[in-house]
Amino acid sequence: MSKAFASQADLSDKKITFEQLSPHCWAYTAEGDPNSGVIIGDKFIMVSDATATPAMARDLIARIRTVSDKPIKYVLLTHYHAVRVLGASAFAAEGATEVIASQGTLELIIERGQEDMKSEMERFPRLFRNAESVPGLTWPTMVVGGGNPAQGEAPGKLTVDLGGVKVQIWHPGPGHTRGDTIAWVEAEKVLFSGDLVEYEAGVYTGDAQLEEWPATLEALRALKAEAIVPGRGEAMKGNANVNKALDYTQRWVETLYRCGREAAAANMDLKAAMAHTRQAMDPVFGHVFIYEHCLPFDVSRAYDEARGIKTPRIWTAERDQEMWASLQA
Repeated sequence: MSKAFASQADLSDKKITFEQLSPHCWAYTAEGDPNSGVIIGDKFIMVSDATATPAMARDLIARIRTVSDKPIKYVLLTHYHAVRVLGASAFAAEGATEVIASQGTLELIIERGQEDMKSEMERFPRLFRNAESVPGLTWPTMVVGGGNPAQGEAPGKLTVDLGGVKVQIWHPGPGHTRGDTIAWVEAEKVLFSGDLVEYEAGVYTGDAQLEEWPATLEALRALKAEAIVPGRGEAMKGNANVNKALDYTQRWVETLYRCGREAAAANMDLKAAMAHTRQAMDPVFGHVFIYEHCLPFDVSRAYDEARGIKTPRIWTAERDQEMWASLQA
C-alpha cells in the first residue's frame, strides 16, 4: 500500500510551547514542526526562523507580545527552506528592518528558492494552509560571509547588540545545507541551531552536505552550550541534554550516509538503497515525528552524495512526486 506523499496526511495541529531558556532567550516549539527562537533585548528583538507563512508568524508574534513590546527589528534565516522563511513579511509591521542570512543561503535562494517554495508547499499542506498570505520569496537585507571553521577557515561573524544582550551570528560549516547559520548568545550559553541540530524528530537531509555535517556538529559542541533551540523537537536545557541533541543528529547523519555509501558500492538502485537504509534506521528512528516524510528524500540525497554528486540536485514538485512514486511498493 502506498504511503501518502510527504506530510499530506498530517493535518492535525501541534501543541505549541513558548518557554524562556535564559534571561533573554526563548524557544517556540511545536511537537516536531519547525521551531523558532526569540532573543529579547532592552531595545530590540531578534527572531530566528520566521515560520512558513505570515499567518503562522502572527501566532509567534502574539506569543512574543505576551512578554515584550519591543520592536522585532531582526529576523534571522538559519537557511533557505520555505517552511523557515516565508513568514518573514509579517514582522515588518512589528519593526523588522533587517533580514539576516549567510552568503551561502543567499546563493541558494537565488539558485533554487522558487523551486523549493513550490515543492515544500505541496509537501506540507497544513503548514501552508494560508499560502495566499505569502508575498513571494524572502530576501536577506544583511548577508554574513564566512568560511568553515572545521577546515581551518576563519568564519565571518556578525554581532548584533539588542540592548543588554549581544548575539553572534555565523556559518559554522556545511550540514543541513551549505549555508546554515546559527545564533549564539555567548553570555547566556544559548544556541539557536536551525536544522543543523534536531531532537526526536526527522532530520531532513535532502539538500545536505552529509560528509561535512559531523564536523560542523563538533564545532557546535565546542561552544559548550547550556541550552539549544534545535530546528525540530523540544528545546534542550543543560549541557548534557544539548549533547544528547547533537549526538542524536550525528547518529542519524552518519547512519544514513554509511548506508548510502554501502548501497552505492553494491550498485543498488534507489529502491534497494531505501530498503537497505531502513534496516539500520527504522529500529532507531522509526518512531519520531516526520520520519516517513524525511526518509525518502534523505536516502535519495545520501545515495547521490555517495555516488559523487556533491551539489544536491534541485527538488521540484515534479521530482518530489517521481521520487516518491519510485519508492512505493
